[in-house]
Order: sequence, then C-alpha cells, then structure tokens
Amino acid sequence: MKQTIDALPLTKAIADVLTALGVKADNPAYSTGLTWGGQEGRTRKEIFSPADGNFIAAVTMATAEDYDLVVKQAQEAFKVWRKMPAPKRGEIVRQIGNKLREHKEALGKLVSYEMGKILQEGLGEVQEMIDICDFAVGLSRQLHGLTMHSERPEHRMYEQYHPLGIVGVISAFNFPVAVWSWNAMLAAVCGDVVLWKPSEKTPLTAIACQHILREVLLENELPEGVFNLVIGDAEIGSLMAHDTRIPLVSATGSTRMGKKVGEAVGARLGKSLLELGGNNAIIITEHADIEMALRAVVFGAVGTCGQRCTSTRRLIVHEQVYDQVKERLLKIYPSLPIGHPLSDTTLVGPLIDKDAVQAFQAALEAVQQEGGKVLIGGEVLSGDAYATGTYVKPAIVEAQNDYHMVQEETFAPILYLIRYTGDVENAIELQNGVRQGLSSAIFSTNLLQTEAFLSHWGSDCGIANVNIGTSGAEIGGAFGGEKETGGGRESGSDAWKVYMRRQTNTINFGKQLPLAQGIKFDIMD
Repeated sequence: MKQTIDALPLTKAIADVLTALGVKADNPAYSTGLTWGGQEGRTRKEIFSPADGNFIAAVTMATAEDYDLVVKQAQEAFKVWRKMPAPKRGEIVRQIGNKLREHKEALGKLVSYEMGKILQEGLGEVQEMIDICDFAVGLSRQLHGLTMHSERPEHRMYEQYHPLGIVGVISAFNFPVAVWSWNAMLAAVCGDVVLWKPSEKTPLTAIACQHILREVLLENELPEGVFNLVIGDAEIGSLMAHDTRIPLVSATGSTRMGKKVGEAVGARLGKSLLELGGNNAIIITEHADIEMALRAVVFGAVGTCGQRCTSTRRLIVHEQVYDQVKERLLKIYPSLPIGHPLSDTTLVGPLIDKDAVQAFQAALEAVQQEGGKVLIGGEVLSGDAYATGTYVKPAIVEAQNDYHMVQEETFAPILYLIRYTGDVENAIELQNGVRQGLSSAIFSTNLLQTEAFLSHWGSDCGIANVNIGTSGAEIGGAFGGEKETGGGRESGSDAWKVYMRRQTNTINFGKQLPLAQGIKFDIMD
C-alpha cells in the first residue's frame, strides 16, 4: 500500500537519511502496494522527534477498508511464497540482510532520531536485523521434523512442519524495527507472509524498512504482499487480533495491551506470541565483582532512557556491599551525559514523549508516598538543549520490593535500590516476587550462589544471566518471559516452530492394514 509522506525533517541531515532509504517528500512512500494516502476520510498523523521537537513527517493512517485490502493482498502472496523451497526463501532473506548492511548507518540514524535512543543503540538495532537475517538464512535449511518408529509392521512415522499463512506483527516504539525483524525473517523462511502494524509513534522507520524489502522482492519478481505494512492506531491492532484470516498474532507491548490481544486471539482459537512487560532485577551478592556489576546496572537502568522491556528496574543488593554500591552509583549518575541522541558524547537520550515524562514523574511521586526515598535524579531538564520537555535525569530510589510502584513496570529510567539480608535464596525470592518474568541477572563469583540462581528453584524469568546485565540479548537464544510477560519466545533457538503448524504423518508401505494398539476390526470375509 502506498502512503504519502510529506514535510521532511527541518534538518538536511535527516532529509538525506530518508532519501537514502528511498523515502522522499515528492514521492509516495511505499507501504503495501495499494494507494490510499491523502484520500478523504483518512487521518494524517504528525510525527515529531523527541530529540529536538522538530516535525519530521506526516503519515496517513489506514482505515478498516484499507486493512482488508492489505490482508487480501497478503493471502494472494502466500499462495506463491509457500510453494517456494525454504532455502530459496532463505536466499531472499539473505539479500534483505545485505540491503540492510548497505543502509545500516542511514537507518540507524533514523531509528535514533525518530525514537530517541542514542545512535550507538540505533545502529545496534539495525545490526540485530542483520543478525536475524543471517540466522534465518541458516535456518532455512534446518526446518526439521522427527522420524519415529511405528508399532505397526511396514509402517513409517514422521513429523513435518508447514507454514501457517499470514503472521500478524504488532511492534512497540522502543524497538521500532528489530523485534519486527525477529518475527518477520523467521516467518518468511518458514513460508509465511507478514502483516506488520508498527507503533504509531515510530512509523517512519517501518516505512523505510518496507522500501528496502520491496526493492528485494521486485528484483526477484516476487509478489509485494510477502511483506505488508499498515500504519494505524489501536483499531488496526484490534482488527488483526480478531481476524480469523491471521492464524498467528505476535504482539509486543504492555501487559494491558497483551491481555486484550491474547483474549481476542484466544476467543477465535488462534495462536498468539506475546512479549509484554518486564520488571527486571539484578542481584548483587556479597561475592560480586562490584565494578563489573555497576557497568551492567547503569547500562541496564539508563540505556534507551529506561525504555527497554529488559531495562533494569530493581537492584537487589546484599547488606554487606549495599552502602558501597549505593555510594558508587551516586557518584556515577551525576556524570551521565544527557542530550541529543545523535551526539557522539550522549549516553542518555530523551523519553519518547511528554506522556512518558508524566508517567515518570507520577511514579516517583507515588513511590515516595509509599515510603520510598529518591536519592538522585527525577528532574525534567530545561533550557535550549532540552526544550522538548522529554529529557529527564535518571532516578535512583531506595525502596521495598512490595511497594505498589515497585511491583509495576514504569517505562522510564527509575532504578529501585533494595537491600537484602541472609543468603542468596532471600534475594531470589525478592527477584521472583513480581508479576512479570522477563529478564533477570545475578552478579557473584560464588558458584553455589550462581547455580542456585539458575536452578529450577531459582529465577522464574525467561532470561537468567550470570555476571551479565538484564539488557542486551543476542539473537541466537530464544527471547521471552513468563508470568505476565506473556510466555512467548522470539528470535533464536527453536522459536521458529511457533510460525509453523506441526503435522504427524504415517505411511503404510505394506499390503496389510494393522491397527494401532493391536485392535481387531475385521469387516472382510
């Protein structure tokens, strides 16, 4: 679907970035192959950068009728794509990865400018897309089933996997392209086609990616509907969740949103892959390498300005080293460079918008009412360099694990400092004592402590790290969490299986028809 993009950024640098990615002010930005931009009855949404407040572009939002046209296009493309051998599909994904390599710098800048994460993180997000392409290429030759021995003579049994059809992907603003690619590239080599609804806060990076994908598809004379994009609000997400034509919906976002998606998909007996909230903790024991732990804590707490699902939100520290850790953090935080995300010296960029700032302030007020003590930070920065009102000072709060606000996920740079006493099992109990279960970490040089953390009575999260922080997962491992995090798995390992349907096959190569379990059912003389 083609979609109009107008009023490019006020800075020539960002205009050049969009031009390099194929998005031009005087040409429709490709979205899915049908024209609906600029027509009556369609809402235009203006996109402003949280970095400097500049108006970047306006995009046309899809209607329910537009959505239906896209789904029909995807259905037709699936008829072609599913018949292509998996290694051939992998070849297409390989070409996509190469295109992303060519545009890495430009796309990384756009991610940074539109979302607000620092440039290093923007480039890292594009690298994640490249990495998952490489992973998917190898996977395309390994979509293996199992062969089993039959109890019946002259019979053979095996399992094989088939593509599902259309995979719907609903992505969040904090990783505007990487998490979509985890789903899209694996689904593609599995033989599925993809329908993507990105966050309405970061549509430009999605449109830029769609340009890159379209170029590869056209070069290979493939239908454009293999990868589909619809820019819309929550109504489009609801349509996807309720649509029986979409057998799998993968949704990343808040637990509240995920529950709605899960209920709607479950009501029609569809499949859902949910990556929802995180309330991640790092345990620092009395045997930790403190300096190593501090580096992980700071990156986990303030990276992406605390807007990662894997951000470190709770720091559970043994009483023997509590004061030492607290003192070191209070020295580090004032020196954190906060500023424009495209600056080489910046380590902390802005929050996504003023609503996020209000949530940040409200959480700090609420936790103080419960008895929490703000040790540092919490201010909204002002002045010419921070005129957007989206820059804040990361906060550290002394708190108790059972405080209501500590139990909640606030998508902002708030680190709750929690003291524990006794053995590591007490720390693990605190770590597990929240409704979310995404990422967790322990810093200790004591083997007994680390093994307890990794045992079946240890961390209850989908990700458990030793002497590594909560943030920064590699694509080779399956990514996801438990409890209110949703239970889904994306990216590496055997996560590909969710994008396919499993089929058990039994072949009789004999001349008799024996039944399983030795049942006799003779109807012939």
